[in-house]
Amino acid sequence: MSRAPFLRRAVSAVFPDRGTPARLNRQGLRRSLRRWRRRLKRIRPFGGLGDRLMGRMPKGLFARSILIVVTPIVILQAIVAYVFMERHWQLVTERLSQSLTGDIAALIAVIERYPHEPGYLDVTRLAADTFQLTVSILPPDPLPPPVPKPFFSLLDHTLSEQITQVIGRPFWIDTVGNSDLVEIRIRLDDVVLRVFAPRRRAYASNSHIFLVWMSGSALILLAIALLFLRNQIKPIVALAYAAESFGKGRNVENFKPRGAREVRQASQAFLDMRERIERQIEQRTTMLSGVSHDLRTILTRFRLELALLPEGEESQAMQNDVEEMSRMLEDYLAFAKGDAGEETEAVVLPDLLETLADHARRSGDAVVLNFSGEPEIHVRPTALARCISNLLTNAAKFADRVEISATHRDGILEITIDDDGPGIPDEDKEAVFRPFYRLDDARNVDVGGTGLGLAIARDIARSHGGDIALEDSRLGGLRAVVTIPA
Repeated sequence: MSRAPFLRRAVSAVFPDRGTPARLNRQGLRRSLRRWRRRLKRIRPFGGLGDRLMGRMPKGLFARSILIVVTPIVILQAIVAYVFMERHWQLVTERLSQSLTGDIAALIAVIERYPHEPGYLDVTRLAADTFQLTVSILPPDPLPPPVPKPFFSLLDHTLSEQITQVIGRPFWIDTVGNSDLVEIRIRLDDVVLRVFAPRRRAYASNSHIFLVWMSGSALILLAIALLFLRNQIKPIVALAYAAESFGKGRNVENFKPRGAREVRQASQAFLDMRERIERQIEQRTTMLSGVSHDLRTILTRFRLELALLPEGEESQAMQNDVEEMSRMLEDYLAFAKGDAGEETEAVVLPDLLETLADHARRSGDAVVLNFSGEPEIHVRPTALARCISNLLTNAAKFADRVEISATHRDGILEITIDDDGPGIPDEDKEAVFRPFYRLDDARNVDVGGTGLGLAIARDIARSHGGDIALEDSRLGGLRAVVTIPA
């Protein structure tokens, strides 16, 4: 029997807006499925409760691991406590209360059925010898007002329920006043029966030991789990620190793969990657050193040959070309080499900035310097100096006034360089960091340069784990903001 009619009817029932089964085709079915998928994606289960819970989840791996361990323990303890309270503790307390209530009912029957001597001495002896109860007969005064009960009083609730069901007379109980005894008063026809019963006769007083043991064992298990979790998290934290330090150009000498197999594999992969990168950098540096030596040799030969020529306009123009080629070569090599090979060291930042500012002032630029925060920082000094120098040179080319503001607080170094030049359009503020990129308007090629200054500066900042952003300056020109974690 063919299933086609059944499938057509099923499709028609699920997607009634697609027309009759005869008109349904594969393309229409796909469109309907896509539409229903989009509708289902827009449904937010539990009113977005899941999103709110995820937003409040701990961010760290250690905290999330603790939550994963603690949550099942808490749920299990709650279930066990509920079952224990519901099935055991309450049942035991109920049966003890039934026994005590039955004894009191027997005493009431004796009092009402048989004559007694004054003082009801026979009843008190019977209660003490047979039921271990202390009984006294009081005048028929009104019962005391109810005693305030604890928030959770299983004994009060169970005992009151049993007295109501078995005895059915007005009563008053006090389970709070004396920790070892339970006082019960029951109003009879012409007297009030007062009974003092040991608490253990109506209440499973040792049941809390189980709860204490359960809570204590849970805390011990949790402490052991936290100890093991911390030891498992340490290698991951060490790997993250080593990767971050390597990204900032710092070398972690004592880093070794530790922890679980997967963590050791990730650590070993990081070490292999670091070794390959360092080997490539070393090979590139060696190659560039050889190229730079050969090119400088040729330029030196040009200078010597030009020095032997008679002075004139042509020789001077050739001399300028050689100097320009030398500057371009230095920029190209600096961009290609980056800051490879330089180690980080402690630098007094105000002294470094003041040296760069003085150098700019000697060139005729008006430079103002302001610094605040912690003076010492661990960076690659030569690379950082080149980064700031490139930004200063770029600002001084197009402006009459340059201001440097630097702050170093909470592990963040921020250097701001403002100028009063023509600025850069917003659409070009990111493009100028590309190598050899030149602007065609105010900051143009007429001022010279290779187009690598900003690219080198950003490369240095990023090698320190930071970045450079360009903004509009309050002086009317361009603002360069260097941010480096240190």
